[in-house]
Amino acid sequence: MGNDTIANLITSIRNADMAEKGTVRVTATNITRNIGRILLREGFIEDVREHQEGQKSFFISTSKYRRRKKRTYITTSKRISKPGLRIYSNYREIPKVLGGMGIVILSTSQGILTDREARQKKIGGEILCYVW
Repeated sequence: MGNDTIANLITSIRNADMAEKGTVRVTATNITRNIGRILLREGFIEDVREHQEGQKSFFISTSKYRRRKKRTYITTSKRISKPGLRIYSNYREIPKVLGGMGIVILSTSQGILTDREARQKKIGGEILCYVW
């Protein structure tokens, strides 16, 4: 049985937000690095770094908090395509999360993209998760 690194990333970020911890440390893979860059670019997290411990590489993200409230910008994240049930979509059928307020992260032939980027490039792919 393999590890679901995307679910681990989403769960770690959600648990850190509920515990009001500022940073999350997850095992680094190409997918978690790319998802972290997307979350950083879209403004959901504040910082992304990589940390090396011996042979293992870790991905560290810092949560971004709203000014007056102690809530993070990520209110909910949901894993869609799972190892036991893959969900694919062409670019016309990519769902909009909260009417465009959230993002859909997809794995495409051109890498990990958001729903907006996939629609612009007119490519579909596997729907990895929703973030809003």
